[in-house]
Amino acid sequence: MTVTPHRAPRSPRPRTAHVRRAAPVASLQGTLALDFSPADPGPAPLLRLVAGGRTELDVLAHRFAHAVVEVVGGDRGPSQLLRWTSPTVYADLQRRAALVARTVPGDRRVRRLRSQVRSVHVSCPAPGAAEMSVHVRRGERSSALAVRLELRDGRWCCTALEFG
Repeated sequence: MTVTPHRAPRSPRPRTAHVRRAAPVASLQGTLALDFSPADPGPAPLLRLVAGGRTELDVLAHRFAHAVVEVVGGDRGPSQLLRWTSPTVYADLQRRAALVARTVPGDRRVRRLRSQVRSVHVSCPAPGAAEMSVHVRRGERSSALAVRLELRDGRWCCTALEFG
């Protein structure tokens, strides 16, 4: 058994105060006079980008993107998005879902190739507003989805939806 000698604890280093000294100024003609003193930045801006935190918005954005892709693909009914969409966006989703229901027979819907959300990017251009760009992949083909969400009565509502 090896015995290690006991060491005394180190004393903490003394703290030194940082003293700001004026930079020497030479009085030579042709030199650039620089002022190294800190400028007054003014009051900090009051920014409130997202209610509830950014992670909450990111989770909502991913779920909403998946739900929209499923509605447009015929896997989900548009009524499930009624609470989260404006009347014009909801009407567009209903129209698209009806077109898919008429073109693809019910027995083939289960076996067809489904669209997948590959990525969702969220930006907040103004307080109470968020914009999303969504990359959707179906087989070898890619498409895009642009979404605008606005904070209304304490919850996010989709006010614009563009397919590309």
